[in-house]
Amino acid sequence: MFFKLKSYFYFLLKSTNKHGVHSLFVYNLVTKCFQKKTAKESFNLFLHYKNYLLDNKKSVKVTDFGAGSKIFTSNTRQIAKIAKIAGISNTKATILIRLIDYFKPSNILEIGTSLGLGTTALFIGNLTSKITTLEGCPETAKIAQQQFNLFKFKTIDVMIGDFKKTLPKSTKNKQFDCVYFDGNHQKEPTLSYFETCLKTIHNDSFFIFDDIHWSKEMEETWHIIKQHPKVTVTVDIYHWGIVFFRKEQEKEHFTIRI
Repeated sequence: MFFKLKSYFYFLLKSTNKHGVHSLFVYNLVTKCFQKKTAKESFNLFLHYKNYLLDNKKSVKVTDFGAGSKIFTSNTRQIAKIAKIAGISNTKATILIRLIDYFKPSNILEIGTSLGLGTTALFIGNLTSKITTLEGCPETAKIAQQQFNLFKFKTIDVMIGDFKKTLPKSTKNKQFDCVYFDGNHQKEPTLSYFETCLKTIHNDSFFIFDDIHWSKEMEETWHIIKQHPKVTVTVDIYHWGIVFFRKEQEKEHFTIRI
């Protein structure tokens, strides 16, 4: 908790708002995307999905391949509590919906399905998108798939298994407009996933990294990603780090309060 408070304090010291942005591309992102209101019907659909999970008092045994939970002490967890504590927050969901609505990516890869809350925000942002989502835990993936079926989210493909196996398979000879990294909060796995997914990019692709200030290790990871030669523009909004590969842009890094 102390680390996150400290990291947020430093974020505030370094961050700016739209008036400190001297890139038209990023200025438009801030004013036309981040500062835009999320459509009420979109947010209500997300809440409808989430409330189904919050009402589910059954428990599942979670298989965790990542850094593990800082809150849960047991792998047997109630679905409602996973949704409430570990699922994407309402605030982050609204921002994610706006981001996908703004860029309208057709093909999306999500690394880390869990119960499908983040997946749902991605889907709601662009109802015509095709989403491939990877999950290591069979039990949470099963719940997510049941929810997708219930809500008739037909363009979401869930792949279950260790990311070391499913990620190479899902990215082989594929191109993605957006990749959402939310499946592991450790340095080496995240960098490995990043390198694998670089094979899928085109000029207008963008990556979203969740919880870049989750730990010192994740902040180090974010710094390495920013320096990669294929990366041109990065935007740190604290919740996420967003990466762009636009060759027409100068290499610049932005830290923005929204």
